[in-house]
Amino acid sequence: MESRSVPPGPYRATKLWNEITTSFRAGMPLRKHRQHFKKYGNCFTAGEAVDWLYDLLRNNNNFGPEVTRQQTIQLLRKFLKNHVIEDIKGRWGSENLDDNSQLFRFPANSPLKSFPRRHPELRKNSIENFSKDKDSIFKLRNLSRRTPKKPGLHFSQENIEKMNHVIINEDQENSVDNREISPEDIEEVWRYIILIYLQTILGVSSLEEVINPNQVVPQYIMYNMTNTSKHGIVILQDKSDDLPHWVLSAMKCLANWPRSNMNNPTYVGFERDVFRTIADYFLDLPEPLLTFEYYELFVSILGLLQPHLERVAIDALQLCCLLLPPPNRRKLQLLMRMISRMSQNVDMPQLHDAMGTRSLMIHTFSRCVLCCAEEVDLDELLAARLVSFLMDHHQEILQVPSYLQTAVDKHLDYLKKGYIKNPGDGLIVPLPTYSYCKQISAQEFDEQKVSTSQAAIAELLENIIKNKSLPLKEKRKKLKQFQKEYPLIYQKRFPTTESEAVLFGDKPTIKQPMLILKKTKFRSLRY
Repeated sequence: MESRSVPPGPYRATKLWNEITTSFRAGMPLRKHRQHFKKYGNCFTAGEAVDWLYDLLRNNNNFGPEVTRQQTIQLLRKFLKNHVIEDIKGRWGSENLDDNSQLFRFPANSPLKSFPRRHPELRKNSIENFSKDKDSIFKLRNLSRRTPKKPGLHFSQENIEKMNHVIINEDQENSVDNREISPEDIEEVWRYIILIYLQTILGVSSLEEVINPNQVVPQYIMYNMTNTSKHGIVILQDKSDDLPHWVLSAMKCLANWPRSNMNNPTYVGFERDVFRTIADYFLDLPEPLLTFEYYELFVSILGLLQPHLERVAIDALQLCCLLLPPPNRRKLQLLMRMISRMSQNVDMPQLHDAMGTRSLMIHTFSRCVLCCAEEVDLDELLAARLVSFLMDHHQEILQVPSYLQTAVDKHLDYLKKGYIKNPGDGLIVPLPTYSYCKQISAQEFDEQKVSTSQAAIAELLENIIKNKSLPLKEKRKKLKQFQKEYPLIYQKRFPTTESEAVLFGDKPTIKQPMLILKKTKFRSLRY
């Protein structure tokens, strides 16, 4: 069955659950089986289900080849617990399923889950917050008219300059002296800018269902942007929030293995004990590094983790990771650096009897990175997909985006110079204007490709013709070469030999026919 990507948006875990369960029920082969001298029709063994579902998940765009067989078994156990399947005697509700010949079947009821409704009080508060923002210059405006259906936007500098010029001209007469900007103004600008960029990158009309604006803490963003080492790692002022010294030493030991371990006394299995120490620390954290409150936000990005949307996913994750509390961001940065180096280290000893290093890293730390406060059936698979992407792109995702600081400085400059009125005056902070690439048909693309390339080639021919510094002999040589490579374009420019002769000032010469000698016949001497 062909897989499709679930688009970003709220309740993505539920949408994925419904897609996988529907595909499983529609595609899982059913046949007759014999068990304990009895025949059962329209059923399957647990082992057959593991094989089929394992193949489905690995080839599904939403999960990918990082899925393990053990994770597939765990998902089938969730299927049994949620009555997506039942055993051959109609029993369900437990997680008693292993990779064996036990028989299962599909029940008559639908396995689809309904989308959860937001708590009325939460929705009320959210609506009130958004209504209050309508009177603020830092309001998060609805971008439905400017949001592309498909990612592929670029910023139009020309439009930005035009807009800025209009704003300045309109306010030139009424502009006030440079006013003082309060810390609250600065914080609101940071909140506004990061939300508007995130909304645009994700291509959604509203962020309401995935994040509440009040969850964005400007102080976290500002700290994560400015307090960094030369490698981009967050530096904490309060060392009590940092990783313990013994965990940092253990992580450094494995990240630089075996170079950092040359002078340390070791024993057989030493590296496994060090790894277990690190894993125990992260597994005992009270909440995942991406925090419970940002779960929906990060899950909504998982549908961007496709090869053709890789750049969009990196940009979105880069902004989302700036929202994290600084201690969480630092832990995430150090963890990703360690597991990425370990997975690429050919000298790293085997840390697990049945798993490779990369698979072990993902399996061990996925729930430490992403997890829902209330257990979600696809948590482990979703987290594994995200951690795998973070491992491969952590250097870009966890670096500081310079364009964000530039955008904030520009808005603060407008505010300071009085081009924007004080909060409450009803004006909106000017946004950068976006231009989007218009999608065209394949036929139009081919036509444009041909016409554009031919025009460029024709221009090259004209440059050769009009080049006065080029010696005549060299020009003839280049034109002969051009005629050989592009005969149609050359013929269009020089339809006759006379038009070509005019270029060089030559007179067309007619070649005289060669003298043909008539062969004399040798006659026989015999008459």
